[in-house]
Order: sequence, then structure tokens, then C-alpha cells
Amino acid sequence: MNIPYRNPVLFADWSDPDVIRVGDTYYLTASSFNRVPGLPVLASPDLVDWRILGHALPWLTPREHYRVPRPGCGVWAPALRFHDGRFWICYPDPDHGIFVTTARDPAGPWTPPRLVLPGRGLIDPCPLWDDDGRAYLVHGWARSRCGFNNRLTAYPMSPDLARPLTDGTVIVDGDTIDGCRTLEGPKWYRRDGWYWIFAPGGGVTDGWQYAMRSQHVFGPYEPRIVLARGDTDVNGPHQGAWVDDWFLHFQDRGAFGRVVHLQPLSWDDDGWPEIGDHGTPVAGTGSVRATGPATSDTFDGGRPGPQWTWPANPTGDEILAHSGNGLRLACRPGDDLRRLPAVLGQRLPGPRLRAETGLRLDAPPGSRAGLVVLGRTYAWIGLTHRPDGTYLTCRFAEDHGETEHHGEAEDHGERDAADPVLIPAGAAVRLVLTVTDTAQVRFAAEIDGARWDAFPVFTATPGLWIGATLGLFAIGPGGHADFDRFDVTGSPPS
Repeated sequence: MNIPYRNPVLFADWSDPDVIRVGDTYYLTASSFNRVPGLPVLASPDLVDWRILGHALPWLTPREHYRVPRPGCGVWAPALRFHDGRFWICYPDPDHGIFVTTARDPAGPWTPPRLVLPGRGLIDPCPLWDDDGRAYLVHGWARSRCGFNNRLTAYPMSPDLARPLTDGTVIVDGDTIDGCRTLEGPKWYRRDGWYWIFAPGGGVTDGWQYAMRSQHVFGPYEPRIVLARGDTDVNGPHQGAWVDDWFLHFQDRGAFGRVVHLQPLSWDDDGWPEIGDHGTPVAGTGSVRATGPATSDTFDGGRPGPQWTWPANPTGDEILAHSGNGLRLACRPGDDLRRLPAVLGQRLPGPRLRAETGLRLDAPPGSRAGLVVLGRTYAWIGLTHRPDGTYLTCRFAEDHGETEHHGEAEDHGERDAADPVLIPAGAAVRLVLTVTDTAQVRFAAEIDGARWDAFPVFTATPGLWIGATLGLFAIGPGGHADFDRFDVTGSPPS
């Protein structure tokens, strides 16, 4: 590949990326946590410009368990491979175990996921098919689910990965490696007679990348740190994939999530990989920002594009059919948007953006709908229906952790950012928000062409293990909200 690029090549929350090349095309998947559909599958001709092909999981399993949002749960770091004419994804649910799904075509359909290693705390699996046809699987452990971590366990598997052939064996114990902590996310490879495990250590925000090698599949493995922050501003460069002469990894950018960087990879005279600039991240090979997956949407035929997800398994009646384009969301019961299954969202794209859509609310008093930036805190602008009319409303919600709220007195943390504005009946309303590269959000609206923007600045925050969500919602005892085309541009906020 000889194309100028500027990091990050994916400036949004494409967390824990794994990448392979099949023919002339690169394919990427990423952890999706509680987003539905899950396991996005992206394609690129050059590792720089990416588009979404689809998703491997139309819903999360167990299906009823994920009918409500479960932040921090769902799909953790997956592995993508191509073997025996099929694409394979192994992925973990830290509360249920390790699953496998396959497809002939990366765009789908994918087989229903099979639970091949049940148990709590099993995370970040990766398969390896050896030259002799034998199959293996390695995974890490989540302290939050099983009480320990910092070790990698491997199994010999049936060739179709349907079952382990023996009990697991710890092949790397991070506690025996000087300075190692939170060893996880292994990716397993074979090269020139050596077995290689690429695995991150040190945690999401401040970690580093190991390469480990052995001449025997179950070790012992010799570790070396091959990528670390050094004197750069790229914190925690790790957890990614080696493909051809490149290494892709993430960097945690707060509200923008775990963005993806591309680093050159070569091999030194001792047979070890050298990533970036002698083990530190590079900014890229030019000033060209990559073209990311689509964010704008005309909602052709009334349906959202593949960039949109729900925070829980949908029931199927959240989107209402209607003639023409534009999105019609049914008003669903709810209050706190962090607990509402029917927020239609997408990853917050960086480094700067302007998002705009038109809104019409056809619903009884007590209903509201709008445009939201949603994380541990959230803020939205939209319309509320009261007995005396329709109001332009902007509200903020503070972080209340995981505390349950009951009754109207606590109001679920939402507060008016400014006095609501009564709008004329039948007025055309457009909602606008802009986001800076420091995740400062400004809201505005146009009511029959007149601009309203006297709202305080809101600082976006990430969710649990994910970046902030840019979303649309409709709440109420009935009725619906109509959104027209959704336009996102990367121009600097005004």
C-alpha cells in the first residue's frame, strides 16, 4: 500500500479492531458491546478508506436478556479470520462465554452464533489453524467477571471450532512478566516456523503492545514490548491486528471512543516486529484524512442505513412504515435516555462535526423527541408536547452512575438548559448540533428559518466501554416523530 494517510484512519469508536486481507480487500470487525446489530463488518481496498458491509449479529444472544440496555456487556473484542473458504468471527460475551459465527460472504448472512466455551470472564478469543490442520483457540480473562486476569489460556479445538478437545492451558502468565498488567486481547499468528501472539497490556487508556513468540504452539512464549506511547500524544496504543506490513490499533479518545490508527510494521534482524517509528506511533504518511464510513442518511424508504444501531435488541416496531423517505420513530414509554432501548444511534464521529435534521412531532401531550449526544451524561435538543402547545426544548442529564431512580421527584437527572420556547403551530423545525475536537457540544435550532442558539455548552462523555452516541429518539404515550434527512459534515463548528 502506498497511499498518503493521516491517523486516526477511523476517527470514531471502532473498538478493539481485528483485520484480515482476503484477495485485494481488507476486512475489519470490532467490538460492539451492547449495540445492536453487533459485530460490524467493514471493507477497504487500502486500510485507509472504509465502508460498512453489514453486521454479523442481527441481535444479541440471549435474545430476551438483551431486550434492555446493558452497558458494558455484550460483544467484547472479537477475532476475524478466513479459513477453508469461510469467514470466521470468534467473539466473547463476558457474562456468557465465547461464541463463533461464520459466513461465505463477509456481507452475510452469518450463521447463528454457537456458544463453544461457556463461562463468565472468558474474553478476547482468537483461533489459529496450524499448517497440519489442527485448530486452537486462545483467550483472556476479565477480572470483573471471574476475579482474576493478566493471563492467556488456550485450547486445542475441533477443526470447525465447535468444541474444545481438552481443558484449557495457561500459555502466558502475565504475572511472571516484569511490569505486565491487564494482559488481554491476544491475536494468534504463524510466521516462518514461529508462533506469534500479539497482545496488549496495561489497560485501555495507558497501555502498550506486546509481541510474544514461541516455536511451540503452547509455549513458552518470549515477550517483548513492540509499541508504546513514548513522547507522542497517542495514549495507550495497543489492541489491534497485524496484516501484511501494517499494524492497526486503537487509541482511547474519551467521548469519541477508541479510534483506529495505522502503523507500518517491519521485521528486525533478530526476527522481531518493529511497529511505527522504532516502537512509537507515527502520525501517518501525509495530511489526508481518511474517508470514514457513512454518517449522513436520507433514510431511503423510511429505513436507516447500516451506521445506525440500538442499545438493546429491538422489538421490530420502533420504526413505523410510511410513504416516502425520512425516518418515523414510534413514541415509546421511557424517561432516562440511558435506559431507553429505542434510541437510534451511531458512533460519534471526530474530530469535528455538525449534525442537522428536521423534526415533526405528531403525538399527545407528554411526548418528546429530538437529537441527543448520549454517554454517561447526555444532552438533547428537540420538541416537547404540553397541553398548551409545542415547545423547543434543550435538556442536560448528569451522571448518576448505576443508581436506580424511582418516582418523578428525582427526574432522572434531566434539567432544562434554558427556558423552553413555545413555537407556532405547524412551524418547520430544524435541529442542529456542533461538536469540537474537545467534545464540546453546542445546540441550536431553526424555527421557520429563525435561529435559536442561546443554550449552554455541553461536554460529551463516553458510555461504559464505548464512546458517546449521536442519536435520535421519541418518547411518549403514543404517536410518532418524523425526522427528515440526517446530515453530518466534518466542517469546523461555527
